[in-house]
Amino acid sequence: MRNLRILAGIALAVYLISCARVPITGRKQANLLPEYELIAMSATEYDNFLSTNNVANPASADSRRIRKIGEKIRLSAEAYLTEHHQQERVEGFQWDFNLVNDPTVNAWCMPGGKVVFYTGILPICDTDEGIAVVMGHEIAHAIARHGNERMSQAILAQFGLTVLAAATEQNPSLTRDIFLQSAGIGTQLGMLSFSRKHESEADRMGLVFMAMAGYDPREAPKFWGRMSANGGAAPPEFLSTHPSHETRVEDLNHYMDEALRYYRP
Repeated sequence: MRNLRILAGIALAVYLISCARVPITGRKQANLLPEYELIAMSATEYDNFLSTNNVANPASADSRRIRKIGEKIRLSAEAYLTEHHQQERVEGFQWDFNLVNDPTVNAWCMPGGKVVFYTGILPICDTDEGIAVVMGHEIAHAIARHGNERMSQAILAQFGLTVLAAATEQNPSLTRDIFLQSAGIGTQLGMLSFSRKHESEADRMGLVFMAMAGYDPREAPKFWGRMSANGGAAPPEFLSTHPSHETRVEDLNHYMDEALRYYRP
């Protein structure tokens, strides 16, 4: 009987949470994990990452650019959420923007607003607008709670109807790996299709956020053109956690009119 009550409670929670909608896209979303628990995990893993990687001098020109652009887009995104009565999306967030000296072409944002850029992506970004393309996309991942959504699926697949604390107690190493993968710091073939949906959604949201911050969203397709030229032969789309560059550019152009409505140079 106790187990039945627990299952009923979980089912009710899933139903209520599934009524939430992602900003801008309006997609219905079911996140099974309390966001504050993921934010707490982020704080720990983020500090661990910074302590074990070569963080760029905060006073350097590139570090200052990352922070400035991140803050502008963060403020615009929060203004959008407030206007649309979705400010709870960033409740408990403690935004932070760091540049890491690493040739990897990558950037990511953990739940709670912990953003890292790698120096390897800066030549492809090229301009402030290029950085804004990536920054808007990463901030969108956090606001859309994609990490929670991906981790909810993975926890459910690995542990069944359990809670995060129980999963951590049963297998802390696996739970940590799932968290890092869900935050975009890893890959998992079984979740690729789900991840591509999130990437496309973050692209659309990021366009709006960068446009609101005063960055020209028409830079986004150009950025992905440079990314394609830099990356050489890409894997087939079904083997990639991201849409193909061609699909991405096509989708960005499709949403461009929406983004341009928010653009004020």
